[in-house]
Formats: sequence, C-alpha cells, structure tokens
Amino acid sequence: MNDKLTVELISVGTEILMGNIINTNAAFLAEQCVRLGLNCYYQDVVGDNADRLKATIDTALGRADIIILGGGLGPTQDDLTKETAAECMGRKLYMDEDSKAAISDYFARTGRTPTDNNWKQAMMPEGCIILPNHNGTAPGCIIADKENNKHVILLPGPPEELKLMYTESVEPYLRSLMKGTIWSKTVKICGIGESRAESMIEDLIDSQTNPTIATYAKTGEVHIRVTAYGEDEQSAKKLVKPMVKELKSRFGEYIYSTEEDVTLEKAVVDLITGNGLTVSTIESCTGGLLAGRLISVPGVSDAFKSGLITYSNKSKRKLAGVKKSTLDKYGAVSKQTAAEMVKGVAALTKTDVAVATTGIAGPDGGTPEKPVGLVYIACYVCGNVTVTEHHFNGTRQKIRDNAVTSALNLMRRCILEYCSKKAFGGE
Repeated sequence: MNDKLTVELISVGTEILMGNIINTNAAFLAEQCVRLGLNCYYQDVVGDNADRLKATIDTALGRADIIILGGGLGPTQDDLTKETAAECMGRKLYMDEDSKAAISDYFARTGRTPTDNNWKQAMMPEGCIILPNHNGTAPGCIIADKENNKHVILLPGPPEELKLMYTESVEPYLRSLMKGTIWSKTVKICGIGESRAESMIEDLIDSQTNPTIATYAKTGEVHIRVTAYGEDEQSAKKLVKPMVKELKSRFGEYIYSTEEDVTLEKAVVDLITGNGLTVSTIESCTGGLLAGRLISVPGVSDAFKSGLITYSNKSKRKLAGVKKSTLDKYGAVSKQTAAEMVKGVAALTKTDVAVATTGIAGPDGGTPEKPVGLVYIACYVCGNVTVTEHHFNGTRQKIRDNAVTSALNLMRRCILEYCSKKAFGGE
C-alpha cells in the first residue's frame, strides 16, 4: 500500500502516432489520475508494433507502479496490446468463456454475427482481473504483480468504451491501492486571465503544503484545483473546505462554479431555466458556436427559442432589423450594430434573454481602426442591454472560441445583475 503511487499512460495505435486522430484518451486519463492524487511523470504513444510496444511497457514498468494502456484490444492482427502486456508480465493467455459469451451476446443484440477473429478478444492473461465492456466487444483487464507492486491496466481504444470502463472498474481499483484518500475541488473562474488569477493567490501557492493548489488555463477560463490528502474522505474534505472559502472570498463574482461537472454553458443555462427565463442568440463572427454551446446542455429546450446566424449585412437588416443607417455610419462590427442585433432578435423571438456577437475573426479583413480580433458582444435581459468590446489574439478559431466564452460570461453576469435587482425590488 502506498499513498504516492506513480502512473504511466501508454496510448497504442499507429493512427495516434501519425496524427490521424486526436489522443483524447490520454487527456481524460491524465486528468482522472491527477484527481486521485497519483503522480504521472510520463505519457507514451506507440504504434502497432510488438517489439516497440514491449520496449515501451518494459521501460514503464521500471519507473512506475501503475501502467494504463489504451487501445490495441481489437480483433485484428495489428491489435497486440494484450498479447504484449501478458508477455511483459510473464503470463499466458487463455480463452475466457464468460468474455466469449459476452461478445456473442453483444453481436446478437446488434443483429450481427461474429467472425472467428472476434474470439481473440476473449483471450485473457492468466490471473488477471477482467473488466467488462458495456459499450463494445473488447473487455479490458488488470494484470497485477502484487509482490513487486506493479499493475498493468488494459483499456479499449474507443473513447466512450474507455471512459465508461475507467469509471466503472478502474477508478475503484486504483482507490483500493492507495493509503488514505485524496479529495479535490475545482474552482472555475471566468473573466480573469491566468496570470492575474495566479498573482491573486501567489501567497497561497507559495505557502501550500496540504492542501495543494494548481491553476489550469482553459479557453477564456481559469480553473483552480484544490487537492488534499487525508486518512479518510471526511478529513480530506475538511482540509479543502477553508481553502475553497478563501478562493471564493478573493475571486467573488468571477467564480461560476465549484462543481466538477458544471461547465460555463451549464451554469448559464441553469441561471436561465432556474429563473424561468427564455433565451435566443444572434451571431455573426461566431457563426452558431454560441448556440451550439447552449444547446449542448440537457434541459435547455425548455428555454432556448431560436438561434440566428446573420453573417451578411443584408441578413442583419432583414432578420434582426438593424438599420441601414447604423451599418453605413458605424459598420457591421460596432457597438451600435451589436446593440441593434440583440434588441432585434429579442423582439423577433419574444425572449427574456438574448445575446449577439459581431467581430473580425480574421485572418483578413482587419484595419488599423478595426483590427483582427475586435469583437463586440451584446446581451439583452428583460429590456436592459449591455455591450462589451473585446480584443482577442490568435487564430481565427481561437478568436471565435474566446468570443463564445466571453458571450457566455456576459450572459451570466447580466442575468445575475437582473435577478439581484429584482430580488431587492428593482426593475
């Protein structure tokens, strides 16, 4: 038993090595391991080659207690993870009849017939812990060498299969290996950059012991994770609580959540639905990205009425009622146009809340007066209109993503302000 276990992640697949697919599995697993308090010093990517995979596993076994491999558990000849890992751990493979039956049942449910090579997935290392796959045909497994405190965990490559198997089977196993308990809480901030956020808690970082504090930069956001070690969950939570309270005191209204599963868009949707409001969007430079973020939240259908994309001046005039004189005098990218867009869509859709975006995402189209990255965002809440000006840097996609995050944050602030005034007898 050890409270300072080290883990190494190995992603298997030539398609990952060559950049044909994005390695989201490693990002997911790394984040989960950090939450558990495991030390993760190395991540590896190796193609579908038995010799190179064996060398990678052997190296990992020499420096880590736990090795988690994702991918290479399929039925084809180039799926070599299980065979190679078993060899590295000195185990032979056998046909597990329960796994074979589960594969057969999976094919029966989908109306298909398995081919002979599918049974390869039911071959398991001797003495392993078999991890059922409820989303696919490839079971995972854990090969443990308790004498040397080595644990090799094999997970399927498809992200939805890997994530569910990790949550159901791997996380409880990892927790069982640890002495004591790690507890984390994430404070999510929007409207402050990472450098400013870090400077505001520099004294806490410099004096940290237990709990520890780490900042993570997201697109337009900063997340601060507070992690404590305790003999049990209750004692770890007790250590985290005063630190989170201190962060709330310092960052105040910039904090939109301290819950792990609450995204910025969910926080906004919860505000809208919780106050019985309706919402619509009108977008130019963001081209539907904002509406997409809102619509991704379950339950938003009760509040979301319409999302317009008015990319041209003609569509701004025809759909949102922006005046020709406004466009002629101030241009499409202006405070005045953003305000008319948001008022127009609110009137058209008869919603309580509306938000508009208009800007220059680049790489072309900028001028000295209106450079690339200039974005105006307008928010309407029950008759009140707020317009903000932003200057973003980076690629076209980065500018658009930052604009969406800023729009969500503006919505959050404006709704909170409206609800606060209403609660105290204001308008």
